[in-house]
Amino acid sequence: MYVDEIRAYQPRDGQEAADRKMILEYIARFPDSILTRENEIAHMTSSGFVVNADATRVLMAHHNIYRVWAWTGGHADGEGDLLSVALREAREETGAVHVRPLSAEIASLDILPVWGHVKRGKYVCAHQHLNVSYLLLADEADPLRPRAGENTRVAWLDAARLLEFTNEWQMDGVYTKLLNRARTLLKQRAAQ
Repeated sequence: MYVDEIRAYQPRDGQEAADRKMILEYIARFPDSILTRENEIAHMTSSGFVVNADATRVLMAHHNIYRVWAWTGGHADGEGDLLSVALREAREETGAVHVRPLSAEIASLDILPVWGHVKRGKYVCAHQHLNVSYLLLADEADPLRPRAGENTRVAWLDAARLLEFTNEWQMDGVYTKLLNRARTLLKQRAAQ
């Protein structure tokens, strides 16, 4: 159950500790709607930070709404298996078929503000994404394709220059920590 996984997650810094506490508080306050967009204040999302086999490249999509290169992910939409959400979204948004978890454990917890925007002709008020992130691996040989209506391009970006491509300053820290965590995990596996 996603709540148990979030409770068990060991925050690695003050930001994650504060966000974990607030996510659990939102879950307790809105148990019937937190997994759906019906909760217009805040709702659960799941993202996949997708790397290649040696974490020298990151698979990202150029999203339509904010016109930025960004990770894959999406709304839980009632699904309590947030790893499955992250995997599904990574496959749907990039076209990559061979996407798998680098680890089944949560890689990061973050509350991400979403500015008001128009989606499919309807205004969506500003709200918060209670985001659970996972580290994913994808095969660079898989053909890539954008997801119509959601993104315009999909590409493997040079990890060493990642922040030159992404232009959401508020995501720099999230992407940096996830890249570092992916590299650490891959080094640990190589040493075994």
